[in-house]
Amino acid sequence: MAGGLMAAVSCTCMAQSMERMQWFNEPEQWEIKGNSLLMNVTPQTDYWRISHYGFTVDDAPFLYALRGGEFEVKVKISGDYKTRFDQSGLMLRIDHENYIKAGIEFVDGKYNLSVVVTHHTSDWSVIPLDTPVPSVWIKAVRRLDAVEIFYSFDDKEYTMMRNAWLQDNHPVMVGVMGACPDGNGFNAKFENFSIKHLPDLRRVQWLKKNSEGND
Repeated sequence: MAGGLMAAVSCTCMAQSMERMQWFNEPEQWEIKGNSLLMNVTPQTDYWRISHYGFTVDDAPFLYALRGGEFEVKVKISGDYKTRFDQSGLMLRIDHENYIKAGIEFVDGKYNLSVVVTHHTSDWSVIPLDTPVPSVWIKAVRRLDAVEIFYSFDDKEYTMMRNAWLQDNHPVMVGVMGACPDGNGFNAKFENFSIKHLPDLRRVQWLKKNSEGND
């Protein structure tokens, strides 16, 4: 009975109901169906701080849940990207000076796998795709003070695109975002969003070490 209860609890923790998440910069048009979010991304919005362009913006729509500890989060994203810098993806955010966003960004007519890491100032890394893709899976794994970012086209084989620092032992806003810095908005879709709790790595290592010592 207890084992069955634990299994049920573990399964529940895998899914994060989007209807129970909160908006930061709520867009005018959005709809949740099941575990999918359809969003008309607000025009002239973005997340960026200072570097290269000399300005700071923090006004794009972001639907999030607050999570502590270590976890794995993933989502399937798609959109009718039209204008330079149209983007959608995951975001992990501590505050306006510390966040990571990762997903697809449309630049010079090409789809790019994109990661922006911000700690006071922003940096940007991209992997250009040869051809447009109908959708992509983005996964982030938070372990201790690092976040590993992965992408996949089938939700089976994942490739790491970035390993970035993020302060550990601090709650994180985690969810989905879209931004449209230069355009008049576009439609983005986020499907099968999930967050899975991961056992604390330091404690797992400590238990393993002490167990070996007692054998």
